[in-house]
Amino acid sequence: MVKKILLISGMLLALVLVVSPAFAETTTTAPATTASTTATKIACVGTAVATREAAIETAVTTHATAVQTAYTTRATELAGAYSNTTTATVKAGVRTAWADYNKSVKAAATTWRTSRNAAWTAFRTAAKACKAPTGVSDSANASSEVSGQ
Repeated sequence: MVKKILLISGMLLALVLVVSPAFAETTTTAPATTASTTATKIACVGTAVATREAAIETAVTTHATAVQTAYTTRATELAGAYSNTTTATVKAGVRTAWADYNKSVKAAATTWRTSRNAAWTAFRTAAKACKAPTGVSDSANASSEVSGQ
C-alpha cells in the first residue's frame, strides 16, 4: 500500500513538473501578446483618425474656398449692379448678386456637410474594424465639429 502511494505521489510530482512550465509559459507570454495586440489596435485607430482628419482638412479648405469665391462674386456683381444708372437695373442686379451668393453659400454648406459626414462614417467603419478597447476612439467629440454654415 505504501508503495502504491509512493508511486502515485511520484507520478503526480512528475505531472506537476511537466505541466508547470507550460502554465508558466502561457501566463508570461499572454500579457505580452495582449499588450502588443492592444498596441496594434490602438495604432490602427490612430491611422483611422489621421485619415479622417486629412479628409476633414480637405473639406474645410474646399468649403472656405467656395465661400470666399461666393463673396468675391457677390462683390463683383454688386459693383456691376451699382454701375447702372436706373433704379430698375440696380434693383435687378442687386437681387441677382444676392441670389447667386445665397445659392453658392448653400451649395458650399451642403458640400461641407456631405464631406464631413463621409469622413466620420469612414472613420467609424475603420475604427470598428480595429477592434480597439473601449474608450480609445474620439467619436464622442463628433458633435464639436463646425457646422460649415
